[in-house]
Amino acid sequence: MKHPTVSRRGALQLGSVVLLLGVQHIARGATIVAVRVWPSKDYTRLTIESDGEIKARQFFVAEPPRLAVDIEGIDLIPALRELVAKVKSDDPNISGIRVGQNAPGVVRLVIDLKQPIQPQVFTLPPVAAYQYRLVFDLYPTQVADPLEALIAEKLADRQSGSAPPPAGDPIADLIARQSGKQADGKPPPPAAVAEKDKDKSPAPAGTPGGAKAAPEAAIIAKNKTDRLVIVALDPGHGGEDPGAVGPGGTREKDVVLQIAHRLRDRINQQPNMRAYLTRDADFFVPLHVRVQKARRVQADLFISIHADAFFTARPQGASVFALSEKGASSSAARWIADKENSADLVGGINVKAKDAQVQKALLDMSTTAQINDSLKLGSAMLGEIGNVGKLHKPKVEQAGFAVLKAPDIPSVLVETAFISNPDEEARLRSEDYQIQLADALMRGITRYFARNPPLARNRAV
Repeated sequence: MKHPTVSRRGALQLGSVVLLLGVQHIARGATIVAVRVWPSKDYTRLTIESDGEIKARQFFVAEPPRLAVDIEGIDLIPALRELVAKVKSDDPNISGIRVGQNAPGVVRLVIDLKQPIQPQVFTLPPVAAYQYRLVFDLYPTQVADPLEALIAEKLADRQSGSAPPPAGDPIADLIARQSGKQADGKPPPPAAVAEKDKDKSPAPAGTPGGAKAAPEAAIIAKNKTDRLVIVALDPGHGGEDPGAVGPGGTREKDVVLQIAHRLRDRINQQPNMRAYLTRDADFFVPLHVRVQKARRVQADLFISIHADAFFTARPQGASVFALSEKGASSSAARWIADKENSADLVGGINVKAKDAQVQKALLDMSTTAQINDSLKLGSAMLGEIGNVGKLHKPKVEQAGFAVLKAPDIPSVLVETAFISNPDEEARLRSEDYQIQLADALMRGITRYFARNPPLARNRAV
């Protein structure tokens, strides 16, 4: 039997039809599962989650600023139109989104921007509860200096009263030093090192919060540092990364942010102290960026706040962790550290934009002195937390937490409770317990500074 002959041109046409059908099949093989928008002043993230891998090509237009993205492998469906409604008027970076079918199997997304943006568009493979994700991270090109913002806020607090700052006011001097002069117009002297208090031992774990209040207040007055003391608060997880989820549906990222806000308010009430949050809303911050943020504001302390789950049914009690150079102090500490260190995988980072060697160098610079100071801070905080609730372990534990590796900042990670325990989940959601916990953490900070006054430092930017 003879087969019909096909010309070369006919074969090419037939191949084109087969290829087109294949592309259409692939295009309709990816279904949109969810769309999400995470606005913040740091950056805005858009996420398109699908059950199959999709690709995108981007085009940035400077005037007026907008990002056009052609998403291949999908058709326009109602789920994509939801992105338009998800953008709120108070989004600091996006003014609106337009979406349309640009070609068969290609959807064009146009993101209208409020300011010049450095966009990062990347894909993430399935991990944890997520399937394939296409991520748009929109970073403002003009970024406010966080240290200047903290100083300006504190100065505004001082000037909100009727009287101007007094002569020799440390905050006014600090503003002046940023322009290269003291408040009296003279050049600033070199930074001096404050003398450490002779009693460097951490407070006993069982000491009641109020028992040492008067002596500690006297020590603080004696070792007063006339500069702005900055405490970096790091609410764990956020945005794409919910953290642990309790049996009642409570998300770790939500309760730790609430606790951080309460502690921030207490810190900001102190005369020469200001809190800086690595995230002040529901958005994702990579682990190495949390460290970088604290270092950028020259933080005196770094406190990461968490509420983890565990692999046993009813663990209970709070824990405090410091960094370890030699491995974890227990199998539980190692397990928790491994779990926290995986946050970047769940939250999603742009691997191409991350300089692995630079980040590794940053996270390998930790010093023995930093760890020793972290243990003192952890002991002071653990003693106070023990007065408002149960402790999981009576001493500060150690493990290789990536977020604690700032080489020059005493850093601890506080597991406020086990959110996987129904009883502790209920406590974490309780306003009364959150207030008690924030008070205890504030007392721990006060106790640490009473015995380890911050070094004198010129915070010129």
